[in-house]
Amino acid sequence: MAVINNTASTPPNLESPKIYSQQDLDHIDRCLFSGGEAVTFTHSAPDKTSGNEDAAALVPLDEYSGVLIVADGVGGSPGGGQASTLAVQTLLHRITHVAKGRSLRETILDGIEAANHTVLNLGTGAATTLAVIEVQRFAIRPYHVGDSLILLTGQRGKLKFQNVPHSPTGYAVESGLMDETDAIHHEERSVVSNVVGDTDMRIEIGPTTRISPRDTLVVASDGLADNLYIDEIVHTIRTGPLPRAGETLIRTGHQRMCNPEDKPSHPDDLTFILFRPTPANVNWAAI
Repeated sequence: MAVINNTASTPPNLESPKIYSQQDLDHIDRCLFSGGEAVTFTHSAPDKTSGNEDAAALVPLDEYSGVLIVADGVGGSPGGGQASTLAVQTLLHRITHVAKGRSLRETILDGIEAANHTVLNLGTGAATTLAVIEVQRFAIRPYHVGDSLILLTGQRGKLKFQNVPHSPTGYAVESGLMDETDAIHHEERSVVSNVVGDTDMRIEIGPTTRISPRDTLVVASDGLADNLYIDEIVHTIRTGPLPRAGETLIRTGHQRMCNPEDKPSHPDDLTFILFRPTPANVNWAAI
């Protein structure tokens, strides 16, 4: 995973949806998005020959609203990469063809349901996780199926939101039966109990949370949370240029994937989107 420093120039404004499907980027991709800056990265696991099974998309809707999507094709299932791509494409189509009078919330829920039907109709047993962030005038609402990570932190490191992974270890940590260290090393850490591509799929909707200036949001496949502790992720992203934070996540994740003695270490495809509101030229009182 090559990392090219890309912090100097002003990134372009994203004016149309951008999708990343089974790609291996050699650098972070930067853009201005929904009143802030977003950086995206996706790459297959080190030494993996079957390709990247993750997919992601950024969907700008207007100056201060948009949708962020990350899907992680379930490893061990046939067509994980196809499932993640179809899920993102189906959801993207629904969002960009919003029916008049429908809310974005309704459209996202409908899109996730449609994605589930699309993946099920493959008939191959393919499955994917899905994490979706609705950004509207500096408030976010998360939706997720599976164990991808959604996390919002303040500049001082205060954790403002973190989703609960749909997995045995995720539920055990949330209930206090297991701590994060035990969970990240557990032999069943990759077991997912809720996926797109299952007749019993359920969608978890998180609370609407306001984003303050300099808060940072991350939505990522489990390749990030399986190789860095949550406090390490928070410490990395909470301050400093967003591209630099992304590069640090890449380097640390890759180093641990390649060095089993550097625990935690779990080689996996790595995809993340970081988003941070940009205070300049924004009338926060009017938002």
